[in-house]
This record gives sequence, C-alpha cells and structure tokens, in this order.
Amino acid sequence: MTFNEKFRIRSMQDLMDLIDEAGFVPFFANEIEGFSIEEHIGKGCWYNDGDNGFWPAWEWKGPVISKKKCAYGKFLNGKAMYVSAKFFPDFANYRRDGYDFDARYDDGLASFYDKELYDLLSANAPVMSKKLKKLGNYGKGGKKGFDTMITRLQKQCYVITSNFEYETDRFGNAYGWGVAEYSTPEEFFGKKFTGSVYKRSPEESYERLVKHFEKILPNADITDIRKILK
Repeated sequence: MTFNEKFRIRSMQDLMDLIDEAGFVPFFANEIEGFSIEEHIGKGCWYNDGDNGFWPAWEWKGPVISKKKCAYGKFLNGKAMYVSAKFFPDFANYRRDGYDFDARYDDGLASFYDKELYDLLSANAPVMSKKLKKLGNYGKGGKKGFDTMITRLQKQCYVITSNFEYETDRFGNAYGWGVAEYSTPEEFFGKKFTGSVYKRSPEESYERLVKHFEKILPNADITDIRKILK
C-alpha cells in the first residue's frame, strides 16, 4: 500500500489500509505527483459511470472517518486530506504552533470572528454545517465569511470534518454531495489527542513529520514536502 504508479484503490478497505500505512492521504492531486487518491483510484471508483448515481470515493468518506477514527479536513491548500490518528497530534501541534485556540486568540494571532465561530462550533460539536450556520446566523442576510473561516480553522487543525450526511428523496434514497459535520479534534479523539498534541515542541513535531514524508514519498523534492506541511 504505497503511492507507486501501479497501486490502485479499488475498495474502501484499500483506502483504509493506505491511511493506516501512509498516515497522510490527500483526496486531490497536488504539488507532489502521485500523492493523492485521485491519481490512484481504480476504474469506476472516482466518477461512477453506472446507473446508480453513487460516486464511490465520495461515498466512502463518512464510513472511513467513522471506521478508522481518522482526521479529515481541508488541510492541504483548501483541499481535503485524511490524516491517521497516529500522526494527527504532531500535525496539529505543528499547524497550531503549539497554541490551543484560546491562547492563540489571547496572543492576537486569531481574529474575533474566527474565535466567535470556533467557540460556537466547539460548544455544539459535533454539529452539521447547516445547523452551525443557522446557530451563528451565517449566510444570506446574516454574517459573512463562513466558508473562509471554517477552511482556515481546518488548515490550523482546530476543526475537522467528523462525518457526512446526505439528503434523501421521498423514497429514502440518498443524493447530493453530502453535508459536512464538523467537530474539534479534542471532541472527536478525546484523551488520545489531548494527552499527546502538545507533548513535543512544534519544531520537534515538524521534524518528525518531514522524516515520515521522506519515507512515504522517497522521490519527492524536500521543497515540495515542506510546502505540503506548511
């Protein structure tokens, strides 16, 4: 289960095995060639050309998050990536620069608007995106910037996507792209995360991550690896 040219993800189990082994699995193509689900997905598992309307790689997201208890979110330049529970504490520590959110805000490193959204989400986690927007009065006629803030909070690893729910028609058939459910890593992982996220310095976490990426992507340029982690 590696990011080599011959490897193909043909089932949800293949994807879960890859998350276990690689630790980091981007959904879409990025700066590092071959480092994504998109570039290794098996035929019929990306855009389904059948009649059932399901798009397997998208349909797997919620079950994979639940079964593997892994982090999922827009961690990579606004694009989604799976991160295993094993590596997420170091990844979050580095991205947070060692700050919990309150300390980040107190030091002037987060805006009032980001804190307002984070506090609302944290108090209600896990919470569906639609409900969160309604609770905070985000959207038409209300507060602006929800998508930008929620993406930034994910990049900083203060927020993750903990599930997806689908709309259903009158026959009970699911349709659409799925509505995100958000949570905090603290709520989602519990003590396994809170007891380990800050046990190293951000610099130590970063070096551990770089070494791991060099292992799983031996042909990647170190400059590109650093861009991915930034």
